[in-house]
Amino acid sequence: MLAGELDLQLTPQGTLAEKLRAGGAGIPGFYTRTAAGTKLADGKETKSFDGKEYVLEEGIRTDLSMVKAWKGDKAGNLVYRKTSRNFNPMIATCGKVTVAEVEQLVEVGHEYGAVVLGLGMQPISTVDEIELIPKKRYRIMYPYMARKGGLGQRMMKQTAGVQANLDYGDEADAMRKMRLSMGMVPLVYAMFANSPLCDGRLNGYQSYRGHIWTDTDPDRCGMLDFVFRDDAGFEDYVEYALDVPMYFLYRNHEPHDLTKPPGITFRQFMERGWRGERATIEDWGTHLTTIFTEVRLKKYVEVRTADSQPPALMLALPALFKGLLYDSDCMTGAWDLVKRWSFEERLEYTDAAHKLGLEGRAGSARLGELALEALMIATVGLERQHALNGRGDNESIYLLRLLDQVRNGWTQASLTIERWKGRWNYDVQRLVEGCAYEAEGLV
Repeated sequence: MLAGELDLQLTPQGTLAEKLRAGGAGIPGFYTRTAAGTKLADGKETKSFDGKEYVLEEGIRTDLSMVKAWKGDKAGNLVYRKTSRNFNPMIATCGKVTVAEVEQLVEVGHEYGAVVLGLGMQPISTVDEIELIPKKRYRIMYPYMARKGGLGQRMMKQTAGVQANLDYGDEADAMRKMRLSMGMVPLVYAMFANSPLCDGRLNGYQSYRGHIWTDTDPDRCGMLDFVFRDDAGFEDYVEYALDVPMYFLYRNHEPHDLTKPPGITFRQFMERGWRGERATIEDWGTHLTTIFTEVRLKKYVEVRTADSQPPALMLALPALFKGLLYDSDCMTGAWDLVKRWSFEERLEYTDAAHKLGLEGRAGSARLGELALEALMIATVGLERQHALNGRGDNESIYLLRLLDQVRNGWTQASLTIERWKGRWNYDVQRLVEGCAYEAEGLV
């Protein structure tokens, strides 16, 4: 350091934690009151909110993160002992590559006798048999779900999805990517359908998880019609989000329930406040995390549609959208597949995908036919991007298994249904063994 080879920065501990958390979440920077008006703010951008000075801090992103834990499994889950947890989880998320040193390496779920299933829905236990995750915000959301829709509590306790986050260059790029991602919703549900069982029996859907989202909360779920306008922009999304009712308001790290009738939208909160509290930019950021549309706009485009998958198919969703969204020709080709549908038709075709998977229809075409075309377009996009692994393979390798399934008219759901009725003979134990992460997969 004295030789000038190292740069030393003094950062308050709480600010360091938030810089790590922001970097792991893909947030480039944030404003904080900490250090405002002190030497630590020298050379940093400041801004005034509600008459108070805030300092801009940048998120931390690293090429390599190294953490130490007590136990770890082969899927990357870590268990820390007592205070050894400290900053480790945040450090792990902010590295492009994370190396974990563990005292004990165990199989997935081994420590708790748990089995992780490659399904989009808990197939056995009923809603009442599943405990609610002990988060304070969930204790506010759970009873509210029952008032807003018939299936929201199932969503909270029984469903699992896989998501892809895609960055963008500017407002126009963000809206193009959001429009195409939203347009692809019926095809994504059809390709990734994987929730045909719940409560110990077939539920009549290939993606019952997808159907559940249609009866969860109409104020904050589903597709957004304005996205399909050519002139749609950030302002439209903001106007929509302002009128979504708030779940809670955090003060001193405690969530305050805002769901009691008559409720309050964020627009109303900005206009009149709540019990003497005024809206802050942090409140707005929290509010945006309570919007559950099929595609969500944040500092990135978040595709939320797909059912959770077995490990071998987890990377198919990000590969699909990377192939479609990061090549201009591929974006145009994919949009040509879905651009002619009216908003009502989009809803109709999405329902068909929930029910029938690849066998659902979009007008005169099978969803499976359109899905195969989309996969072929994505393959071209990934080949053009030419991101290679150590063996010289481009990222289209992550689509190979999905391509095979779609060509044969299979979904994970249809394969599970076939085996449930056939060689598993409605046996729950065989189901668990066949769908476990450790299993060889269904194809």
